[in-house]
Amino acid sequence: MKDPVTRKTKKVKVDKGILNKCTGVFSPNTFTAIVGPSGCGKTTMLNLLSGRLLSKNLTLTGELYANQKPTNDLNEFGEKIGYVMQNDVLLATFTPRECFMFIANMRLINLNKQEKHAKVEELIAILGLSKCADTYVGNELIRGVSGGEKKRTSIGVELLINPSILFLDEPTTGLDSTTALHVIQFLNKLAKQGRTVVSTIHQPSS
Repeated sequence: MKDPVTRKTKKVKVDKGILNKCTGVFSPNTFTAIVGPSGCGKTTMLNLLSGRLLSKNLTLTGELYANQKPTNDLNEFGEKIGYVMQNDVLLATFTPRECFMFIANMRLINLNKQEKHAKVEELIAILGLSKCADTYVGNELIRGVSGGEKKRTSIGVELLINPSILFLDEPTTGLDSTTALHVIQFLNKLAKQGRTVVSTIHQPSS
């Protein structure tokens, strides 16, 4: 827009709607996928639902219910919510076992050393990481576990707190079709154990 006096172009702030008239229910024992193309607001919705959306530029309207009761502050459910980001945030020189022990020491402060060790070993078995439990996670420079094993390690980091609700941001991104299938099957298995699992999935090509 041009200023009529100075004839200079100036920016005009215009409110932009990201998500409009969205309604949905995420039930226990269910794996729910939010599907859509890039930039449609999938991650924004996931961050909002998980209580991670903090920005002064965003205006939120609508109603959010948890356990059939209205709520405005999801921090009260913080200990029951797990969140797995799209990009794995794992130290390349840590093994899956070391990743789990580090998180156990940080978050499971009510357990003693033996109980933490037992919980970590149980989680390794559940995730099917026994063969690579002592292999580096790795990165572009360090040879490490496979993409599927790394993703399961990221999921395991959140499972240590035994969340009732698990959010995942595009867990299949960067994985081949077989590995992606195994990850989705594993998430479906987690849901059948009584959890509410919600994931964003990039819209597949035709």
